[in-house]
Order: sequence, then C-alpha cells, then structure tokens
Amino acid sequence: MKQSLDYKLIFALATVGVVWGTTFLGIRVAVETIPPWFVTSIRQGLAGLMLMVVLLFKNQLKWIGWKNLKHQLVPSILMIVIANGFTTVAEQTLPSGLASVISAMSPILIFIGSILFGLQKASLRGLVGVIIGFSGVVFIFKDGLGSFLDADYKIGVMFMGLAILAWAAGTIYTKTHAYKTDNIALNLFYQFMMASCIQLVLAFIFSPNPDVSSWSSRSIFASLYLSVFGSVIAFLCYNYALKRVTAIQVSILSYINTIIAVFLGWLLLDEKITVDFIIATVLIILGVFIINYKRKEKNIK
Repeated sequence: MKQSLDYKLIFALATVGVVWGTTFLGIRVAVETIPPWFVTSIRQGLAGLMLMVVLLFKNQLKWIGWKNLKHQLVPSILMIVIANGFTTVAEQTLPSGLASVISAMSPILIFIGSILFGLQKASLRGLVGVIIGFSGVVFIFKDGLGSFLDADYKIGVMFMGLAILAWAAGTIYTKTHAYKTDNIALNLFYQFMMASCIQLVLAFIFSPNPDVSSWSSRSIFASLYLSVFGSVIAFLCYNYALKRVTAIQVSILSYINTIIAVFLGWLLLDEKITVDFIIATVLIILGVFIINYKRKEKNIK
C-alpha cells in the first residue's frame, strides 16, 4: 500500500543535508580572522535572538520550567557547545573538507549508541555498513599518518573526534527525550542562549583581548550565515526530523554534508581533492547507506 510522501519531512532532511554541508566552509572562513569561540558565541547568540523575535511575534515565548530546562541543557552542551564549538576550533588548522569527512563518522557512532540504548536492533547489514564506513575513515589517513607528527594537525583531529562523540551523544539523547519536545523553536531558543553564554565565557578565557577591528567583513558575513542558516534553520529542521524518523536515518545526512563540504572547499578555498580522498568519501557514504537501506518494504529474511 502506497503511503503519501511527507513533504515537510523531505524538505527538512534536504535542508539539513545541504545547509550543514555549507557550514564547514562557513566556519573555515569565519575563523580566518575571528577567534573560534567568538564565532560560536556570536553564531548561537544571534540565532537565539532571532528565535526570540519569532516566538514573541507568535506569543509563544515563555518559561519552560526547571525540569525541561535541564533536558535542554544536555543537548545544548553536547551538540552546540562541544560539537559545534570543537568543530570550529578544529577548522583553524584542518581544511573544511577534511573536517567534514571526520565528522562523517558520527552516523556510525550514532548507530552503535542507538543499539546500546535500545533505539536500533543490531543486524548483520548494520555491522557491514559500520565496517565499510570505518574503512573509509582509515583509508583517508593511510597516506597522511605522518601528518600526526604535526602538533596542529593532531590537535585539530582530536577536537573533531571529541566533536563527533558529543554530537552522537546529543542526537541519541534528543531522540530518547523527543516526547518532551512540544515546541521545537522554544526549546532551541533556550539551547542557543545557554550555549552562547558558555561559549562567550570560553571566548574571553582563550582570547582575552580580541581585536575586533581585525575581523574581516568576509569572516563577519560567514558568522551571520552560520547564525541564520547553520543554526536557526538547520537546527529547527534537524529536530523536526528527529521527531519523525530514527536517529540513524537523520544522521545519514552527514554524508551529504561531506560531499558538499569537500566540493565547496575545493571550489572556493583551493583545498585538494585526491583520488584517495574520493575513494574514502565513497566508502563512508556506502557504509551508512547500507545501514539505512533496509527501510524498503520487502520480505526480509
């Protein structure tokens, strides 16, 4: 029996895939002249203010209660402060394309976490997908293992590793607590404002004397783009999608992000795309495609 397509869901998923693919480039441009924690604090602060205006206009801005606030604090710290913040820090030293490929490991972590927390059944298909996806990540580093001797490179990869762990944990937490989310925009308003305050403190700790006059208009524009599209629009769509499909199905969008990010890095920032890089990206995408493909309505043994 044919089911009618959920066009809102398709639009939400497509928006997340495309917009977050461009944010790797946006972050790379923003941190050219603005310290990373200031980029993240400005990004989330502006996003929170934009949501506040929308909520005021719709007469929906209200106190959510201490219990719900605690539920919003967890994804705020995991997904915005740590995942988004550490990705921004990492892109000071890593090319945007490479950062996006490392971030493409998050669906595999979400798959494993979803099994551990009972959101997903273990399957041979899933295991094969995990192995193929992971082999892609190993492949991308096979010729560049010597680069780990470079302290900056090592730090960037470490920050990206922590970022994807936090993102996976935040996604699983959001999925398991989705029933508490009545008003996505209201909850995101609190998440963004809490994250922005924490990141502002970190900004002044790590960059105590920021020279605002040195911030280029290019970096400022990139930060504004990250606020409007990367935070407000994409996070609304991501949370909307999480309420309707599994965490793993939403996480497959990381692979669309990767393709777009790698292409834009090559097109606009002269970042290299080698044959190895392409093979690794294909392996990673194939891995998560295999994990998700079983949704077709066929007899499964």
